[in-house]
Amino acid sequence: MIVPVLDEAVELPRVAAHVASLHGEWELLVAEGAGRAARLNAKAREARGELVLILHADSRLPAGAYASLAGAAADPLVVGGNFALRFDGDDRFARVLTAAYALQRRYGFYYGDSSVWVRRSVFERLGGFRELPIMDDYDFVRRLEAAGRTECLPGPARTSDRRWRAMGVPRTLLTWWAIRWLYLAGVPPARLAGLYHRIR
Repeated sequence: MIVPVLDEAVELPRVAAHVASLHGEWELLVAEGAGRAARLNAKAREARGELVLILHADSRLPAGAYASLAGAAADPLVVGGNFALRFDGDDRFARVLTAAYALQRRYGFYYGDSSVWVRRSVFERLGGFRELPIMDDYDFVRRLEAAGRTECLPGPARTSDRRWRAMGVPRTLLTWWAIRWLYLAGVPPARLAGLYHRIR
């Protein structure tokens, strides 16, 4: 399990405690600092397991994550995937975000906050993450989806909705959808980074 960290060092003890509470044997590696793609790739090379899982510092895996991963990995046709995702909070905002994420996952759209996982051999074959100013996780997911069958594992995993609340759900959703479709239309990630930083 690799945890990318930039300005979230305060979360590391909580992440470590969370991982310690999970069933199964986990290897925890921290990819700290800027240049996320290069750091994630370096940590993936250090990892000893058959699977590589990326856990964001503000996300949490379900208690049965280890068993779910082991079950999925037992099928040789499965190359990787992610976890079903629920945003923290019991109000309407959190429910809207959770429903929107579940809908887009049905069409192969998902991001790093849903704890993307992949077979090590597939990760290496795909060349890992590309160094992009934005959409590096989605770029990887697109290549992963093209590499073979993926599984969205049950849980759900949980993630913080703090960024969404800061700018408001409607504005953030519209901005993310605009970024995604502009990216798919061929707009360079460097040009899209300005939109992204407005909702960070």
